Amino acid sequence: MKIIIYPKKSQYSLFFYNKLSVTATGTVELSKTSRGYRPKNFRIRHAGGRHYKNTPTKELINLIRHADIRITSEDKKIESFLSDLQIKFTPLTACRICLVEDRITPLKNKNSVSYGKEKICLDCAKKELRRELGFMGGMGIMSTDHLERLLELYMDLDRVLAIVQPENPEKSNTLFDTLQAHEIKETTALKDLPLPKKFIEASGVENLMPVQELCVKSGLLSGRDILAVAATASGKTFIGEMAGIKNHSEGRGNMLFLVPLVALANQKYSRFTKRYPYLNVALKTGVSRLNIPETKVKARRNIESSIIVGTYEGIDHHLRLGRELKNIGTVVIDEVQTLEDPERGHRLDGLIARLKTVAPQAQYLYLSATIGLPHLLAKKLNAELVSYAERPVALERHLIFLEKKQKVPTIKRMVTIEFQKKSSKGYRGQTIVFTNSRAKCHEIAEAIGKNAAPYHAGLTAKEKHEVEDKFENGKISSVVTTAALAAGVDFPASQVIFESLAMGIEWLKVQEFLQMMGRAGRPDYHDIGKVVILAEPGASYSRETKITEEEVAINLLKGEMFEVAPVYDDEQSSEEFAANAIICKGNIKDIEKMQNTMVGEMQDIEGVLRKEGLISYNRDRITVSPLARIMAEHFIGIERLRMITKLVKVKKDPLDIVAELDCPEDD
Repeated sequence: MKIIIYPKKSQYSLFFYNKLSVTATGTVELSKTSRGYRPKNFRIRHAGGRHYKNTPTKELINLIRHADIRITSEDKKIESFLSDLQIKFTPLTACRICLVEDRITPLKNKNSVSYGKEKICLDCAKKELRRELGFMGGMGIMSTDHLERLLELYMDLDRVLAIVQPENPEKSNTLFDTLQAHEIKETTALKDLPLPKKFIEASGVENLMPVQELCVKSGLLSGRDILAVAATASGKTFIGEMAGIKNHSEGRGNMLFLVPLVALANQKYSRFTKRYPYLNVALKTGVSRLNIPETKVKARRNIESSIIVGTYEGIDHHLRLGRELKNIGTVVIDEVQTLEDPERGHRLDGLIARLKTVAPQAQYLYLSATIGLPHLLAKKLNAELVSYAERPVALERHLIFLEKKQKVPTIKRMVTIEFQKKSSKGYRGQTIVFTNSRAKCHEIAEAIGKNAAPYHAGLTAKEKHEVEDKFENGKISSVVTTAALAAGVDFPASQVIFESLAMGIEWLKVQEFLQMMGRAGRPDYHDIGKVVILAEPGASYSRETKITEEEVAINLLKGEMFEVAPVYDDEQSSEEFAANAIICKGNIKDIEKMQNTMVGEMQDIEGVLRKEGLISYNRDRITVSPLARIMAEHFIGIERLRMITKLVKVKKDPLDIVAELDCPEDD
């Protein structure tokens, strides 16, 4: 039999242990006598009994003499008493919480969890963790399972609890994982490639980055169409520059560089204008909804320039008006993952098909940091896939669970700490904070202080440029933004913080999240990038979903992307069909050919359009009605067109019509 002695402040708990079970428990006190320490007030309760019984201390001494004695912690009194009786004892490391509950759990490496200044068993650590999570409320099963797995991995309860309601979170405690940087390998020198001398001198680039080298080996400089998928800051833009300017210098046509956002187009235009002063660079971004001076950027607008930087909609609108786009030798589609956007994806898909019709001989380059099953998309685009999974800068990803009211103070602290650091390249740490509304951008930026600035689509071009300039020159610590930065505006941030995992009331998709987190870490600026997710347990932004923010966080960090295979509804299909018919000048075979090159699947919409009087047939041609032209030119489908024609008949004020379209009563 074993007797396990658990020293307490005023007495000792005793566990009488026979093989695998506790047969009895007891308590005893020690008092100082002339002969040393002696037991008193010995009480024992046998297994199954309800009450402790007073028992002579002689019986305890008799039991001790014939037992294997273990002591759970150092105690001079009990050790002196046992020595006086010439009884040997052995130290035993056991779980204190189990001892309090009359259980014996010896601690070994496999089940020993650090908790404060002591060790407890894994089972008790999990109970303590669940108890803490219970105080928070709303924690989902997935999140609890994740934290328990972290507990099993770290065997440190304090470290796991630091992720939940952290008052002063340590980055080492909240680390979810680290995406390592690639090894620096020697690559081809730019001067050794068949590129124009002026371009080599103007570019300021000496050696290719790995993904650029892979593209060159895959036929970039010999006209091959390429889908390049690589992490942010891996040098994808320069892939387009190399091919586009080479093709232009050899007389194969101008370069069309397309991006999804006006802010990004302005940035690319400014960069190309400064880098290649010997070339004509133009900007084509379409007409702003707010026709005021503050929204306009001074730029060359000639559509026949050597380099045309445009937004998808800007160039598409030019084509939908039936205007020509001549002498295009290279088409670069940046952020091609926009094909997956439920609202804009069909337009980019149609635009690519339309460009292939008006510029069939051009070289097409598709760039993305994140795309699901890229080999399938490359096949649909008839392009060579170049995929490079490594990052130029290592990326730490942190996950912190905390209440809504703690988010802004935590962000402020993290932004301040980051801005105080300097990389080995001499740049201060700067932060991009993502949130889910323009109002929150201003709220959070104001809370951070004068070193922070809001940045979103509601700002004027001048205001945006000022923020971009301050950030690029290290004059502010952070920008707080919505999805505006996700699609590639190049801010040299070392840290990205997600205040929210929603954009509006919709949860982020894996691809959107990866695109946004890819903003952290630039090879020429930083030694490491950091991504921090602040997830509120139980939080949701829509009644339609039961999944909560902390569960979304784990899904995003672990999630996988799916194939780009959209199916367009009647509204989207009718808009694209009308636009295609205009580009093809009504030629039915050309329209069918164009639609067959699209990535997504169109609905058979011709019959509906014909019935509505929007198109008519004349042998092998389709005639597009004036209303159908309006539908194409203004990026609307048949359902919205029906609403407009109906409202025109009952409302006289155009503002009332606009209000009804954007704010219907059903909403």
